[in-house]
Amino acid sequence: MARNAEAPTARLYENIARTLEQAIEVGRYKPGGRLPSERELSDEFGVSRPVVREAIIVLEMRGLVQRRHGAGVYVAAKTPLKPSPADEADGPFEVTEARRLLEGEIAALAALAATDKQIEEMEAIIARIGDMRTDQATREQADRAFHVALARATNNDVLIGLVESLWDKRYQSPLCVYFFSRARDAGIQPPVDEHQVVLDALKARDPDAARQAMRDHLARVTQNLLIATEADVMDRARLRVEERRFDFARRAGVKL
Repeated sequence: MARNAEAPTARLYENIARTLEQAIEVGRYKPGGRLPSERELSDEFGVSRPVVREAIIVLEMRGLVQRRHGAGVYVAAKTPLKPSPADEADGPFEVTEARRLLEGEIAALAALAATDKQIEEMEAIIARIGDMRTDQATREQADRAFHVALARATNNDVLIGLVESLWDKRYQSPLCVYFFSRARDAGIQPPVDEHQVVLDALKARDPDAARQAMRDHLARVTQNLLIATEADVMDRARLRVEERRFDFARRAGVKL
């Protein structure tokens, strides 16, 4: 497949990602099967290898392929549901910022409205978050359960629905799935102590402390995402430099 000379270099990887995604959808590349190597794809599309690498990153973010160290890139065994355009655009930083604004106020309201029984239930959930005998997925489910239980303590169905919706985006948006999986790979765990600070503020019936504790907790989530994906950002910047280097070499007639 020849390279389109009119296509902007900055968008080439998106076009290739789209073509590969369509190839996966029609069964050219089967679930569990290996994609061609970067060099093979580079020759097929008539582009440099950094462009192909960018396209593979896009497919990884969408959950369509998985990179196996030393073995290449494989089509995901189970193709994820195709996201809506809105879900595609929802990134983890936007979602976490929305949660920080919303759940800070929910925590403040819950400090005044939560019953003793609801507080006891949240304490039991925190114990599940910190139970290292269970796997990380189970602790993450407990993490979600705590935030939803906090919303339920407000007795406001709209707030409950908003919290559930924002949490669902974590598993539906390809960007969120990618970033949180990177955080998981980096060993970042749901923090028990930060949840406990929120609960202690509820027990003290202190809305200001509850609001601040929740905001601090979700600010830390943002910080952890930045730390976990710092290498990704550096890799993408390096790929941009490599692509420019390949372009200049090609213009000069240098064989790469």
